[in-house]
This record gives sequence, C-alpha cells and structure tokens, in this order.
Amino acid sequence: MGGIEYILDVERIDTDIYRGPVVESQLARTFGGQVAAQALVAATRTVPDNFQVHSLHGYFMAPGISDQPTVFLVDRMRDGRSFQARQVKAIQDGQTIFSMQASFHREGDSGIEHQDQMRPVPGPDDFEVDFERMPVSSRALLDEWSDWDIRPVPPELYERNPLTSVEQVVWFRSRAQLPDDQTFHVCTLAYMSDMTLLHASVSVHPGEKVQMASLDHAMWFTRPFRADEWLLYDQRSPSAGKGRALTHGRIFNQAGDLVAIVNQEGLTRTLREGGSSIPMKSSEEQK
Repeated sequence: MGGIEYILDVERIDTDIYRGPVVESQLARTFGGQVAAQALVAATRTVPDNFQVHSLHGYFMAPGISDQPTVFLVDRMRDGRSFQARQVKAIQDGQTIFSMQASFHREGDSGIEHQDQMRPVPGPDDFEVDFERMPVSSRALLDEWSDWDIRPVPPELYERNPLTSVEQVVWFRSRAQLPDDQTFHVCTLAYMSDMTLLHASVSVHPGEKVQMASLDHAMWFTRPFRADEWLLYDQRSPSAGKGRALTHGRIFNQAGDLVAIVNQEGLTRTLREGGSSIPMKSSEEQK
C-alpha cells in the first residue's frame, strides 16, 4: 500500500477538479478513510492558506473500486471573511461514491475555552498488545494498515463507565515522520479516523459475523496535533440495531489535549453463512 504522502498527493486536473491516485490495496473496496482524506485535500486546495478546516460531514454513497482512481469535484459554497465552505463529490465511473461538506475558519479568532479530559490509561509503551483479542474484522486489516502503529489498550487496564455499552481505547500514529504542515496532519487524521472506530461496535459481540461498511462520517478539529506522534482514540458505540451501529470517538494527544471528535454510523448487518465482513481481493486479483 502506498504511504500517506502518496495517498494524499491529489492531482489538480482543472479548476476545482482533482484526481486521487490509485492506491495498491488488498481490499476490493476503496478504504473509506482514503476517500474522505483525499476529498479533504481537494477542498483545502481551494481555500486561502490562512483558513483551517474545523469540521467535515461526509456520506458514503456507494462502494469505491480500490484499483480505480477517484475524481473529486469541488463546489465553492461560501467564501466569507471568517468562514469558507466547500462541497466535494468523489466520482468513479460517473457515479458519486462519497459526498462531503467541509467548513474552514480563518485563523486568529479567540473566544472561550474548555475541553473534556483524557481518561487515565497506560501509555502506548506500557502494555503488551494482544492482537488476538481484537475483532477478526480488525485483525484482517492490520496488513493493510502496516504504515500505522495501532495499539488497542486492554480493557482491564482502564476504568470503564458502567452506563456505556461499548468502550474501546486505541493508541495510534503514523510510523513514518510526516511533513511539518498542519493541513497535512489534519488530512492524515481524516484517513486515520476511519480505522478501528466502527470495529468498536462489534467488540462486545464476539463470534458475531457482520457485514461492515461506513455510512457517514463527521469530524471536528479542535486543536493542533501531529499524526506521527501518539494519539489516543477513545471510542464508544452508544447504540446498534436494525443493521446499523452508531460510533463516537474523541482523539487526544499525549499531553491530554482534545484534538478531534468523530461521529460515524456504519452498516453492521448480520452475515449469512459463508459471508465476509470485509471484501478482500482474491489472490488472482492481487497479482
């Protein structure tokens, strides 16, 4: 699989039209985080440098084909003095596979400040990772995510909320050092944020085989961070039913700063016998 710098190297092919590179993958369907991150790159290319994205809201309309490029069409919805807004459509074979709106805020504003606190958990080097405890669907993606250091915290090592049905805590970071560009780190985190979050919803259903796919994805970026330094992804799933699961994640840096918040709904439909939760390419297709 190509590194994140290759993945985010979105090519301008005309005014407000961009094309993402084909990324070698074992997945038959394009990874949702990849499409969202490339769409965000396309949007950021159309706003001034003194504007930073503070939120995005996206819907996955159709499964992408991993061995085909994706074209991104950017619509300049608003160009205000303090806020600018963009809508991006991701297109393959003339079909919209992903639609996103992103809002950008001019740097320099000030206001009230507060944040939730990071829960006490062991640091990423303070425990042994037992990948066998991860859901099978998560373990199947570890090779796909080999550029990322992903360390789920064993649940017995942190205090759990008795009123919360599903909790999962994961340390993660890019293994490679990334450029000193905050926009690049934001787009990288958009990619990373789709990792493991929906899988949290099945962590309390061992043995259940479900078809999984992201349906929508929303993010808010609250404070500066680096994606090549450790980030704690504190995840929960407040509800699942009728073949869908809602998930929520808060992302902290090691200093305890809340740097991003994520909400996602995904398909968690019970599989028929012999079905696969994550469509992978056959050995012939991977050659």
